[in-house]
Amino acid sequence: MAARDAQAPLSARLQFVRATLLLLVVLALSVLLQLLLVSPLQQRAAQQTAFDQIRGDLAAGTAPVAAGDLKVKKGAPIGYLEVPSIGLRQVVVEGTDAGELLKGPGHRRDTPLPGQVGTSVVMGRRAAFGGPFADIASLEKGAKIRATTGAGVFDYRVLGVRRSGDPAPLELAAGEGRIVLVTADGPAFVPSGLVLVDADLVGVGVSGARPVLTASTLPDSEKLLSIDTSTLWRLLLWVQALILVVLGAVWAWLRWNPMKAWITFVPALLLVGLFTAGEATRLLPNLL
Repeated sequence: MAARDAQAPLSARLQFVRATLLLLVVLALSVLLQLLLVSPLQQRAAQQTAFDQIRGDLAAGTAPVAAGDLKVKKGAPIGYLEVPSIGLRQVVVEGTDAGELLKGPGHRRDTPLPGQVGTSVVMGRRAAFGGPFADIASLEKGAKIRATTGAGVFDYRVLGVRRSGDPAPLELAAGEGRIVLVTADGPAFVPSGLVLVDADLVGVGVSGARPVLTASTLPDSEKLLSIDTSTLWRLLLWVQALILVVLGAVWAWLRWNPMKAWITFVPALLLVGLFTAGEATRLLPNLL
């Protein structure tokens, strides 16, 4: 009797509970795997591709030299950033929405390019996708920041590190340049404000076309700690696919030997779960 009871089919309510719990577990594990293991590998691969491209552009003399250049496309590499004291070496891409900052630090499109006259803003992630700006808060006054663009190689000296609400440095004089590195403040994956590193250009900045965008015309998705919902539809599609796989796994568990069900569906659950988590991370704040 006990054996027959143990094999009795689950009620519809218990089947729904099992499917829901399995869905939640797969989603939670997938997001953790995506943020901690997969996203750094994705960013490293994107950086290698961007490095190959910017190196070729610099050698050919086709890399952008000013923010207003028509050839500066969103997502394209615009320069190479080095901060020796913290081991930071990253290709900077054009744009600062969550999708572009998956590849590496991004140049805010309403500011001049590094090396130009004026204040250039470069934003980077604090923890996810390799966390390229994780250590900028440790920079000390006088530390060197080097930016290489189509206009040349430019060295900056750090003025200091500030947080949200701290006073900004004095305004620049005519012909001077500055770079501001920005990331999230607070514990990893729990942003609680901003960290900003101000560094002044050593020497005189180069002239060139000014940014096409302004602070008022910059899309909201490219501003500080913003989210980008333009790819929400893709997340919904992957969630539907994940639900179908979970339902298939529950059906197989009830109809087949449980071991066969696990062997068959675990790879599919992991694969679809990771794709779903990958789309979900695009909805997180861009500096996370």
